[in-house]
Amino acid sequence: MNLFTDIRTLVIDSLAAMTAEGTLPEGLDFANVAVEPPRDAAHGDMATNAAMVLAKPAKMKPRDIAEALAAKLGADTRVASAEVAGPGFLNLRLEASVWQEVLGKVLKGGEAYGRSDLGQGKKVNVEYVSANPTGPLHVGHTRGAVFGDALASLLDYAGYEVTREYYINDGGAQVDVLARSAYLRYLEAHGQTVEFPDGTYPGEYLKDVGAALKDKYGAQFIDQPEEIWLEEIRNAATEMMMDLIRGDLALLGIKMDVFYSEKSLYGTGRIETALESLDAKGLIYEGVLEPPKGKKPDDWEPREQTLFKSTEHGDDVDRPVKKSDGAWTYFAPDIAYHYDKVSRGFDMLIDIFGADHGGYVKRMKAAVSALSDGQVPLDIKLCQLVKLFKDGQEFKMSKRAGTFVTLRDVVEAVGADVTRFMLLTRKNDQGFDFDLDKALEQSKDNPVFYVQYANARIHSTLRKASEAGIATDDATLASADLSTLAHDAQLSVARKIAEWPRQVEIAARTNEPHRIAFFLYDLASDLHGLYHLGKSEMSLRFVNESSQTATHANLALARSVSIVISAGLGILGVKPAQEM
Repeated sequence: MNLFTDIRTLVIDSLAAMTAEGTLPEGLDFANVAVEPPRDAAHGDMATNAAMVLAKPAKMKPRDIAEALAAKLGADTRVASAEVAGPGFLNLRLEASVWQEVLGKVLKGGEAYGRSDLGQGKKVNVEYVSANPTGPLHVGHTRGAVFGDALASLLDYAGYEVTREYYINDGGAQVDVLARSAYLRYLEAHGQTVEFPDGTYPGEYLKDVGAALKDKYGAQFIDQPEEIWLEEIRNAATEMMMDLIRGDLALLGIKMDVFYSEKSLYGTGRIETALESLDAKGLIYEGVLEPPKGKKPDDWEPREQTLFKSTEHGDDVDRPVKKSDGAWTYFAPDIAYHYDKVSRGFDMLIDIFGADHGGYVKRMKAAVSALSDGQVPLDIKLCQLVKLFKDGQEFKMSKRAGTFVTLRDVVEAVGADVTRFMLLTRKNDQGFDFDLDKALEQSKDNPVFYVQYANARIHSTLRKASEAGIATDDATLASADLSTLAHDAQLSVARKIAEWPRQVEIAARTNEPHRIAFFLYDLASDLHGLYHLGKSEMSLRFVNESSQTATHANLALARSVSIVISAGLGILGVKPAQEM
């Protein structure tokens, strides 16, 4: 149930009636007619741009359309008033009964209230984290992990069929570096003194790997040349690192549906097949790229290479897929990987990248556009950097990690729920300063505490009411006489609850789960405000000792808030607090 959709339907039906009557000309397109909250809440409950968007094609003054439309809308029993503002904006005020009825639907629908069929079962692949399997996840990965997981849950809630996927970057030179680093720890486990040259991974997390390699292989690789042990050590160390990463993700409650190995693309013909698909479309050729202006990228060579015509699909320059020596560029397996995604029948692809991948966006979108003939959209979301602060100072690196603050460091400091919520209180493409002390602060300035406290406050009230012999089950509250909820503060909360389905759809359309966190904070703020008003106004108290009718209505309102908060926190991957 989406009240904004219902009122938009009323507006469209009214416009159609105006067309049939001859007030509007035939053939107008109503697709851009919108109904949304007004910028200033004082102007009304909803506003429509109908007159403004139809004026030019109708060859009429927007105010004339707005006045005629206002007369139509005002005849509906749900509309208290329809007022024309400015050159032709139309502000609507709805009857209090409309907002009261929303609460009954929330209580009857439970967690299903707000769920949407927007996705219509379309298959979407959300790839996120995808960190190199060379060590534990760091705080940058944490933001991408939380964002991707919340986005996947949001899309599922909005009616999509979602696959959560991790692309294991185990086919490049970095896993050879991992193997050499693990080998040094293997020697160390045998009592040898080792030094880590530049370019290797010195983190203490590899000590456990070294010990495990000793247990597995004994002394068979000691004093052996690299070609003897490299592959064995690489495979074993990579698997142990992936076990470590899976454990890190589990700390945040993240479980992937698919772990896809980059290495599986090599020597299997998959890269060749993907490029043959592009070649068949005339998008692969042999050529020499012009030298770039400024800093030369890693994939530029002043020699003939095999190139992908990515400029035909929106990129700035064509991109190499094979070097002059016959080796694949790093772009080639990524093309093959996305070709595999397209071949698996996904209707939409979403990649969550770190801030350092900004230059990779256009080429990857060009590749997917070419591979799918423009039929499968790819949205790439970049997660900007996170800086951690504690005691007013930037949080220092983990000794165990060697060079960075780990996901585990953050979760151990503030907990998984706080970590997830806090990282979603800022849009993904904005930098984020994460103050660990403020994240644990119990105040309005701490959004996760403020939202959780609202839910806990409601549950506390319901428990006390139940202990006093008042029925608090959803069925009883859904059948309560809600007409007593007439105070502006009560209706304000009800209006906010009515916005929930709309917010879900907006967040899902834009792939922006932070909107859910913002909405929950605003809803919690309205709830807290109403609670405090009840201290001075008896009729607003959730338990009104002078009226059982008012008590049931007030509890219905509070319980509706809890249902929406719980659903929203569920999308964010946060467990709702029932007591604090």
